[in-house]
Amino acid sequence: MPTSASLANRVIKAIESVTGQCDPAAHQQYPLHEPQFAGNEWNYVKDSLDSTFVSSVGPYVNKFEQMLADYTGAKHVIAVTNGTAALHISFMLAGVSRDEEILLPSLTFVATANAASYLGAIPHFVDCDERTLGIDPQALRTYLKKCTEIRAKQCINKNTGHVIRALVPMHTFGHPADIDGLMAIAHDFHLNLVEDAAESLGSSISGRHTGTFGLLGALSFNGNKIITTGGGGAILTNDAELATRAKHLTTTAKLPHPWKYEHDQIGFNYRMPNINAALGCAQLEQLDNMLALKRRLFERYQRAFAGVPEVTVVQERVGCTSNYWLQTLLLNKTNSHKRDAILAATHEKGILARPAWQLIHTLAPYRHCPHMPMEVAKMLERRLINLPSSVKLMK
Repeated sequence: MPTSASLANRVIKAIESVTGQCDPAAHQQYPLHEPQFAGNEWNYVKDSLDSTFVSSVGPYVNKFEQMLADYTGAKHVIAVTNGTAALHISFMLAGVSRDEEILLPSLTFVATANAASYLGAIPHFVDCDERTLGIDPQALRTYLKKCTEIRAKQCINKNTGHVIRALVPMHTFGHPADIDGLMAIAHDFHLNLVEDAAESLGSSISGRHTGTFGLLGALSFNGNKIITTGGGGAILTNDAELATRAKHLTTTAKLPHPWKYEHDQIGFNYRMPNINAALGCAQLEQLDNMLALKRRLFERYQRAFAGVPEVTVVQERVGCTSNYWLQTLLLNKTNSHKRDAILAATHEKGILARPAWQLIHTLAPYRHCPHMPMEVAKMLERRLINLPSSVKLMK
């Protein structure tokens, strides 16, 4: 078995063969993911500035929403300030109330759980599948059969007495979850399905875009996503009534009037500003090219690591198209204890790889929350490493 140092050196050499960082004196850093502005960004942002419409009213917001609808196939899109806001409102519209539970993966970014907590809801953490990195439908079905019962078409947690209202698949690093299996669970256990598609713009399942299978879906356009609006997110839905409510709630629940300030419920100042949407329109025009570059980058990493049998480069499943947002290594089980040594060595070389997130059910704010056994998630937490994934590496 190779030592941690020897495996780390071979990982670094494989990465350097892709990034081109082979000169020890170069001291160049390779971030995990940085945006690329190579289109109309300057022109559209300047146009927004010149128009003075830089806030949440302006033509670029409408244009960006329509472009996203055309691209994803969603009938309705509401652009908001960030992906967490998109999840927050989506959970509200899915009928989640205080003290109700939401099933979501422990292997996800903390925003998924935070958005549930904003409503006073209770995250209920579930395990994932090594094939997809998302929620494991078979394990979840077995678990729910044991710990829940259906009363009046509601799923009740027998241990807590709380209603379990929603199921939230997350498409990890852009790789689609097993959405068919999870939709079947949502149907059988009377759960509303809300997709956390924050990382998966450009990913699809049998030709259908992620984020469009559930009642609602949430996208993110943070600075590290495949396209960015600086900060930003979007709600996707095929339900016209939900779309109208989403737009109303995210616009401070203000009733339309030329001058009156009348608000009919507690709303949120969540609408995406026009200047951010201008940036998004320019980015979205380049998405197809970015996806092609991401795929080529994956192929380079796959070739580079072909001679390192201790690791596997995570690949899209048959029937799915991944956007390959973050290129990801999976250490084999016998080498999982070497992850931190590899990360320390890569960072010393200026290669800013990172581990997966710490499992949310182990974080201080969420240790009290219900969760199923997490054997696969615990294993993946120790074995996953995200590699530098910027499209700039393909220049």
